[in-house]
Amino acid sequence: MSFLSQTLSRVKPSPTIAMSNKAAELKAAGRDIIGLSAGEPDFDTPEHIRAAGIAAIEAGHTRYTQVDGIPELKQAICAKFARDNGLDYKPAQVTVGTGGKQVLYNALMATLNPGDEVIIPAPYWVSYPDMVLLAGGQPVFIEAQLENAFKITPDQLEAAITRNTKWFLFNSPSNPTGAGYSRDELKALTDVLMRHPHVHVLTDDMYEHLAYDDFEFCTPAQVEPGLYDRTLTVNGVSKAYCMTGWRIGYAAGPEPLIAAIRKVQSQSTSNPCSISQWAAVAALNGPHDFIAEHNIAFVRRRNLVVDALNAISGITCPRPEGAFYVYPSIAGLIGKQTPDGTRIDSDEAFATALLDAQGVAVVFGAAFGLSPCFRISYATSDEALTEACKRIGDFCAELV
Repeated sequence: MSFLSQTLSRVKPSPTIAMSNKAAELKAAGRDIIGLSAGEPDFDTPEHIRAAGIAAIEAGHTRYTQVDGIPELKQAICAKFARDNGLDYKPAQVTVGTGGKQVLYNALMATLNPGDEVIIPAPYWVSYPDMVLLAGGQPVFIEAQLENAFKITPDQLEAAITRNTKWFLFNSPSNPTGAGYSRDELKALTDVLMRHPHVHVLTDDMYEHLAYDDFEFCTPAQVEPGLYDRTLTVNGVSKAYCMTGWRIGYAAGPEPLIAAIRKVQSQSTSNPCSISQWAAVAALNGPHDFIAEHNIAFVRRRNLVVDALNAISGITCPRPEGAFYVYPSIAGLIGKQTPDGTRIDSDEAFATALLDAQGVAVVFGAAFGLSPCFRISYATSDEALTEACKRIGDFCAELV
């Protein structure tokens, strides 16, 4: 349709949302569907955070606020960065948006020019490359292979950097793999970045608090203080605080960049929801003991899923360090057929056939830039995960 912008031809709808929608449609039609495609904790928002939202309504905090966040929330964010990451920011270095997704989009819109390159390790969160393309930039992918636990190497990063590189977009723990970079692994990457002062770092730390076993989270500007002035550290309350629907993300970085992001936001959405901002203040400043309690459940679920999937012939599933995803390889199943003759020639064919045959919704690996794999979100009940893994096993056992 000639009326629409040519920009739209460069991007595609979110595959994760598409799979969730398809599963919902099948469920509404009466099918027994287990949805493992949405990256959303199944725990309720903690009571003290909900109470803060209610109190904000009762207090009349229902009007416009400052474009990029109320002062109280910016102060809470500064305190969070100091407390958790040893990073010193002032409120003028902080922006608050409608979810981390908007913050990332604003940053790319505010900085990219035609020809600018953004290095993105693959597999990646599905929205990264499309946001780069919408902003007029060019995504450059580095494949993080299963053999290296889905982590890129310093040599790979070095080889990907050109004079046109503007951003290195980094995510640990990762969506979709759950892979987390240790301090030493991250230091090796930041050593490369220190040799290229024209490259800025856009780090997505949304899964910071979802770290398991002996893995210790760290963020680039914390590991290498020399990157402080060219790093935008993005985070939010969605995952750890079970506030996905409240839509609050935030970031801290250089003042000129924050001002540019504010300008973009002022001409798009303006301020995030006022009520959600006050709830986020309570989240960041309040008790955090529930996070450890939730993580106990996530570790149990992770182990359940990893062990069950690795018992299935043709599937290899690493045990991730964080987040609430696993990213198993189905290299051993490619080329097989279902009983009705459907050929499994890709991970998309696998995910589609699995949903049709067994009612289990997963997201195919090509959506994340690395095949042949699929992503499972284990942010759901043990019972649902046990049944889903059984169905996946039954589906694979019937392939010939």
